[in-house]
Amino acid sequence: MRKFGYRFLMLAGSFLYASLASGADLACQGVVFPDSAVVDGHSLVLNGAGVRLATFLKIKVYVAALYLPSRVHEGVQAIRADGPAELKLVFVRDVGVTDIRKAWREGFEKNAGAHVGVFQERLDKLNAWMTDVTKGDRMMFVRRPTVGLELSVNDQRRGVIPGDDFAETFFSIWLGASPPNGELKAGLLGAPCDS
Repeated sequence: MRKFGYRFLMLAGSFLYASLASGADLACQGVVFPDSAVVDGHSLVLNGAGVRLATFLKIKVYVAALYLPSRVHEGVQAIRADGPAELKLVFVRDVGVTDIRKAWREGFEKNAGAHVGVFQERLDKLNAWMTDVTKGDRMMFVRRPTVGLELSVNDQRRGVIPGDDFAETFFSIWLGASPPNGELKAGLLGAPCDS
């Protein structure tokens, strides 16, 4: 019996070591995000993940993860962090293109205020790249300083919207004063995600 207990402890210890050695991958609503990412040779860390909830019924739309050069817990710090940043969205339900375009437009209106017109042409370009999404689809937005915001959908690069101002305002949709829902912003800034 003691031999069995010793083997069990050794086996459990090896699993624990393997999980620690692999890093702190994060599971959020069944979506697993790796603990790091690399953009243009820069190492980024997983800052946090959260769930986009829609309507008063709190319907789950997508799970998002934020990668930054170092961990921060304030929205402004995340928006203005030095170096590249990456925002990954994994959809947990189907969403029509009209709703996606509306969300980007409303996000810019809330975060750019009176200056929203400055972004209109670039926002139209971003929205032209949008299509209907189905459950499991992935969008990735990469902020590249002095370059702009790059979009990939299901690992297919769509293009780059130029300008640090556009990228900063886009990230403000989730990290600014009026996020789609508070739980999402809190999760991206490191609060535990309800799994």
